[in-house]
Amino acid sequence: MYNSGHRHDRLLPLNDLSQKIESLLWTPRIYSLHPLLRWTIRVVRFFYAILRDVLTTTLTLRAMGLVYITIMSIVPLLALAFSALKGFGIHRSRVEPALLNLLEPMGDKGKELTAQLIGFVDNVQGGLLAGAGLVLLIYTTVSMIKKVEDSLNHVWRVDSSRSFLQRFGEYLSVVLVGPLLMVTAVGLIATASSNVLVERVLTIQPFGATAVLLGKLMPYFLVSLGFSLAYWFIPNTRVKFSAALVGGLTGGVLWATSGKFFAAFVATSTRNVDIYASFAVIIIALMWLYISWLVLLIGAQASFYFQHPEYKRVGYRNLRVGNELIEQMAVSMMMLVAENFRQSAQRLSTNGVAEKIGVPGMLLSDIRDRLCKAGLLETGSEDRLMPARDPSRIMLSDVLAAVRGGHDTDVYQGGNWPEQVNSIFARINSAAQPVLQNCSLYDLLDTAPANEAAAR
Repeated sequence: MYNSGHRHDRLLPLNDLSQKIESLLWTPRIYSLHPLLRWTIRVVRFFYAILRDVLTTTLTLRAMGLVYITIMSIVPLLALAFSALKGFGIHRSRVEPALLNLLEPMGDKGKELTAQLIGFVDNVQGGLLAGAGLVLLIYTTVSMIKKVEDSLNHVWRVDSSRSFLQRFGEYLSVVLVGPLLMVTAVGLIATASSNVLVERVLTIQPFGATAVLLGKLMPYFLVSLGFSLAYWFIPNTRVKFSAALVGGLTGGVLWATSGKFFAAFVATSTRNVDIYASFAVIIIALMWLYISWLVLLIGAQASFYFQHPEYKRVGYRNLRVGNELIEQMAVSMMMLVAENFRQSAQRLSTNGVAEKIGVPGMLLSDIRDRLCKAGLLETGSEDRLMPARDPSRIMLSDVLAAVRGGHDTDVYQGGNWPEQVNSIFARINSAAQPVLQNCSLYDLLDTAPANEAAAR
């Protein structure tokens, strides 16, 4: 019988090592070092956080899940993309070379798999792109992109997905418009390179050598750009384009590097290929899919840590906080949301509130859910927050009761407390009532801070 404690025992040495490394990287003595050394340590922290998450979290399992959904959805996805490009007469002339380039690290098996996929897509287009078949293709494609969104939302610590209507419209726009834009970009590059004036310029050195180098780097640039757009668009939260670009460059470099190593591995594994015979192409494709999805998630981690460096030490750990801090975060969250509502400013997200009050966003998720359950807060698209009713009618006592009291979602509802305990808590609550009962969120916003009052 499998004992789940074995895995925990294996992780103990890794956790101990992680704690020792973090105590060195986040020691207060770093602030007294030379600026160049401090910058170097920040870079080391960045890469350490990514490596730690790959080794200790569920990123590898999510990459495996994406491999499965890719196998189920790749043909419908390509069929829809082909149908969008077929009207322009470029469905085979442009997409097939792009697919070959994507599977290039698989060597000859990549060419074989590309031919099979193109054959499957032609069969699907001829028989199923109508009626119920079209609905099935769209559903399968949307399901695949939703799995990608769920994985990127996990990386970005977002626990709410898009609504069905948003998902349907935005996902199909990615599937139908994305390939067209990518193919158009490749076509423009090819057209420019065949221009007579450009050809003459290329004969002049060093422009010619530079152009050859850029031509070799162009596929990796397009992959990095594709990763960046995915990180910027797919997560159900606001991602800064600079952060998405950092993640895209990280993912592009890793994808290019891993592709070279994987191609060398395939080239030196001819004996294993002969053993597996016709199954070899499937096994190699699964391995390359897994590496590609893992690279995508690692790039997303880089994007997230660039935008939220305060998470680099925390990672995915479950943080334990005291009741006073929970109450302070709840009141602060409601106060900031009410202030934005009164000023008609752009609504804050959970991570936006976390940035303003200087705490990790994962600490606010449970508090946000309890405030929503109490009817004090509402969440919209991209986890945008707004008061559930007029903030002038939301009392501080309501906010504290929402995070203090018992909840249906709690596993443990309460206990048989001694009468002395019930009595003392009744006195504590009655003492707090005069302070909280008649104070709303707007009253709190209009109250001058203690230092300003003292100055007057």
